[in-house]
Amino acid sequence: MVQSADAVVVGGGTVGAWCAYFLRASGVSRVVLLEKDRLGQGASSRAAGIVRTQGGTAWAVQLGEWSRRFYLGQAELLGIDSGFTPQGYMLPCFTEAEVAAAHERMAMQNSLGLNVRWLEPGEFDTMNPAMAPGLTLGATYRAEDGYLHPPRNVTAYAHALAASGVRVLEHTTFNGLDVTAGAVTGVETSGGSIAAPLVVLTGGPELAAVGRLAGVSVPAGAVRHQVAVTEQHPDLAPGRLPMLFDLAVGLYWRPEDGGMLFGMSNPEEPPGEARSVDTEYLELILRRLHTLVPVTAGLGLRRTWAATIDYTPDHLPIIGPAIVSGRTIAGATVASAGGHGMMWGPAVARAAADVALHGRSSVTDVSDLGLDRFDEHGKSRLATDPIALPFPEDATQAESFAAKTTSQG
Repeated sequence: MVQSADAVVVGGGTVGAWCAYFLRASGVSRVVLLEKDRLGQGASSRAAGIVRTQGGTAWAVQLGEWSRRFYLGQAELLGIDSGFTPQGYMLPCFTEAEVAAAHERMAMQNSLGLNVRWLEPGEFDTMNPAMAPGLTLGATYRAEDGYLHPPRNVTAYAHALAASGVRVLEHTTFNGLDVTAGAVTGVETSGGSIAAPLVVLTGGPELAAVGRLAGVSVPAGAVRHQVAVTEQHPDLAPGRLPMLFDLAVGLYWRPEDGGMLFGMSNPEEPPGEARSVDTEYLELILRRLHTLVPVTAGLGLRRTWAATIDYTPDHLPIIGPAIVSGRTIAGATVASAGGHGMMWGPAVARAAADVALHGRSSVTDVSDLGLDRFDEHGKSRLATDPIALPFPEDATQAESFAAKTTSQG
């Protein structure tokens, strides 16, 4: 068992693992990563792999673009990559209000350096031969957006950790922080104490429970997310199937092995851990999918699965110092991708490493993304990111789930 380190990261998912790598790459000599199960055991290996830069806020745009560029450069940097594939991504509009919002959003995105363009209905239909024509009023589109393969992302960060010399302690549970005079001095684990001046707390859907163990209230929750893959069909070839997000119902899709991978979250479902498929809601979404892409009505499903993913009440990431009773704990940083682990994960990890070392980051301005934006009830002072899955927005539900998780060990 390691007795001391220069930095400890809690959580072996996308955010935690890449954060540990970035700390090591920044010159931190002894970095330890704690994971209670195995690397990538949670949502990281069960994600859909969507990488969309067309966010609803400047933070979302910058985090998405940083992550996309990182995925593109992995092979040169690491000798391995996460399988990122530029596919093109569309956000269609079905009402005039959605058209107005899309144009306003597109102006913001392009002002930040993206090349998002507007597709008129006819062009949209031409570029989507698998989709029923005449349904939309147009769409925003970026050709560079794409997807990766989540298991390969886990392989990539496992390789990066090993090659960079990060000490990974699997099957090791985080039990709490050691704090002296308002500053971190180490962590308590199932294997003993580790002295360290820097600690980064991650954990995805279990981050609130991790926070509770550290005495930190983190308004991040957990909710079921479902993914399915259809049978193969020539009409679903990658050249005929741009990625698409039906924002109104939280349905998205992309190509997958000659078929279509699609995902969805139920906005009416209460938060909680869930890895079983909700067949009733799946059937509801399938009816919508069959309307939009008629060929899918005649296809079976080759695979279906569910994962527990994280969310925050304002659908934005959390990147900032740990806070207890209104006071910052020096040396402790909290990081959450807010349900966008593949999309924002590397950028959130890089920013968290920067904040831990320097208090700021060039990835994006994190000054408003810390825990101090939430009140005692978990309500954020920031507006909710409008381009996200239909996550719950009740932080008290998230805290209740965290309490239950902690009590169950």
